[in-house]
Amino acid sequence: MMADDSQLIVPPSFIALYLEPHRTRPSAPREVITARYEFCEDLATVLTEHAAEIKSSLHVTDDDVLQRVYRGLRAPDSGVDAKEAQWVVNRLAELLGWPLPGEMAPG
Repeated sequence: MMADDSQLIVPPSFIALYLEPHRTRPSAPREVITARYEFCEDLATVLTEHAAEIKSSLHVTDDDVLQRVYRGLRAPDSGVDAKEAQWVVNRLAELLGWPLPGEMAPG
């Protein structure tokens, strides 16, 4: 786990996004990883209400909602890359108490 001066703990699941195969050191500096984690965690938190509304209004499954959110996060202007998009969707599922999705397909 990583912590910066603010005592923020970045979970191993997020640090893993910055580990190249067969490497033990992240490919980005701690400050970058911490900033990206804060952004992705905030994004997942903000999306909880939106995801719950989608499920309620469209009467779709948890997985359908997570797929829709993932597709939105894969848009070029979303602010996250593919690995971060998957992490945000997984975190969103955790926050909502929904089953974790499998690996999402791009597109």
